[in-house]
Amino acid sequence: MSGWGCPHEIKGRCGRVAGRPCDPGMKGCILAGRFRFSNDDKNRPPKPPKAPTDENDQS
Repeated sequence: MSGWGCPHEIKGRCGRVAGRPCDPGMKGCILAGRFRFSNDDKNRPPKPPKAPTDENDQS
């Protein structure tokens, strides 16, 4: 298993989100939406599939 460190974490506090406790993936975190977390509550819901477009339909 590997580990990482957030450059915005200072003594367990987030330097980016008003000094709140560091919680990777929270709203405002630079990691939110960019990575997949083991806790599904922190992951963005999948995007719905796009509706197919009919290029031949010229209504």
